[in-house]
Amino acid sequence: MKQRYLTKPQFKIELEKCLQCKTKPCEKACPVHCSPHDFIAAAKVDNIADAAGIIAEQNPLGEVCGLICPDKFCMRVCVRANLDAPIRIPQVQAEIMRQTRENKLFTPLPNVAANGKKIAVIGLGPSGIGAVAELIKHGFSVTVYERASDVGGALNLIPQMRLPREIVAYEWQKLAQSPLVKTHFATKITDFTALSNEFDAVIVTVGEQKSRTLGVEGENLAADYTQYLQNPAQFATNGHIAIVGGGAAAVDCATTAAEQGATHVEMFVRRRLSDMRITDAERKLLLEKQVDITTMTRPVKLEKTGDTLTIYTRKTQFDNEGKLVDVPNTETARGGFAHIILALGSTRAEDLLSVPNIFYAGDVISGSSTAVEAIASGKSTARKAAQKFGFKV
Repeated sequence: MKQRYLTKPQFKIELEKCLQCKTKPCEKACPVHCSPHDFIAAAKVDNIADAAGIIAEQNPLGEVCGLICPDKFCMRVCVRANLDAPIRIPQVQAEIMRQTRENKLFTPLPNVAANGKKIAVIGLGPSGIGAVAELIKHGFSVTVYERASDVGGALNLIPQMRLPREIVAYEWQKLAQSPLVKTHFATKITDFTALSNEFDAVIVTVGEQKSRTLGVEGENLAADYTQYLQNPAQFATNGHIAIVGGGAAAVDCATTAAEQGATHVEMFVRRRLSDMRITDAERKLLLEKQVDITTMTRPVKLEKTGDTLTIYTRKTQFDNEGKLVDVPNTETARGGFAHIILALGSTRAEDLLSVPNIFYAGDVISGSSTAVEAIASGKSTARKAAQKFGFKV
């Protein structure tokens, strides 16, 4: 399994690499405006508690984001890259928060008096957690409704080897201990308008709950990526697995299948390898797990053949206008798959309501995003709600 945290020597080396740039480009690039400049400065003098406090002030899921944040934010603008290589800022952040957690160095939340306003938050993924963290800073009483039986939302689709569930639960518990927070798990809210009559405001952070489909014959034979990632052990096999899709979710499915012992894992991607919206680290992981990637190919039919599944594909190409089209006479049948997993992403499952005291945050308004972007959206929406009631935030 890939090393999750920095070793002590690695941690020290990464801290020493920081040039302490006065312009703080890393902070500006962070969606939640967390300052690596400042938390690294504190960690350099062994003040881990202060470093963690700087992170937690802006990011309620500091360790989570440290473990899963891509390299396209703070690392991309790190000035150190002009000399040798950017500081591994997310991993530094994760290590700071790990040390703080294991050594019980966290400072309790400040005791903020209730301001008399009640706000409901629907959904307890990253954007919902971001909203709760921002609201309780200003004294709002928050009631959270989560349809699942645990916290995390889309975070629970990330493989355990990358993000242990106990880290998500631990970071949420730091907020849940506030007397301003009440949480109702296994509670699905469908009537947002009715709820808005009970609260001063409702913040909806339900994400994208409808998986995209292929629209081809036999699609019902495939498993949805959310179903697969929520319970990969149910699909464990030493046979062959096909993954349809080329994004981060598809990578998670493919690497999980390899971890589960599949003999051969193959991804079918409609576009070019260079078009895949994944990080360099994810590309490297696919190579490490020996995942085969068949590009410029799309499935046109799925079929059950005895005890296995067959996927019919056609090659694709870009025409003179840059549109992706099928290549004539290229249909091929590929059989022998134990499972076919559709990992095409998701879309919003419901229309947004135009009600004055109902606010939306996270993927339900922005589409698929990273955890840190979802947190930023939740915080921003919470501030909008607070400002509506005259609170300066």
